[in-house]
Amino acid sequence: MDQLNQQYGNGSVFRVDKFVVPGAAREEIIAKVRMTHELLRQQQGFVQDFLLEQFSGPGEFNLVTIVEWESQAAVDKVVPIVKAAHERIAFNPQATIARLGVKADIANYQRIPGV
Repeated sequence: MDQLNQQYGNGSVFRVDKFVVPGAAREEIIAKVRMTHELLRQQQGFVQDFLLEQFSGPGEFNLVTIVEWESQAAVDKVVPIVKAAHERIAFNPQATIARLGVKADIANYQRIPGV
């Protein structure tokens, strides 16, 4: 990943969270995502976000969130803020995902130049 950062520069970072959400868990997961994204939108370095729900096609993931940050430095600053906010309300995302039977694929991405 460090090679990618050097190759592509220090541009936007995209946090992409993909979920397989059982129907019974949909409302709770969407509520938690909205709550977290409200906090993210208030943070320095936030650019934009999306909450996407699959409506056609054979894809495995039926819920995707994308958050664009100005830089990796912005991401690094927001991580402890979100963790502290979740702790204040006793929200554990990993435990919630496990309890609801949600499958998650979470990673940060950068644009490939020239595409």
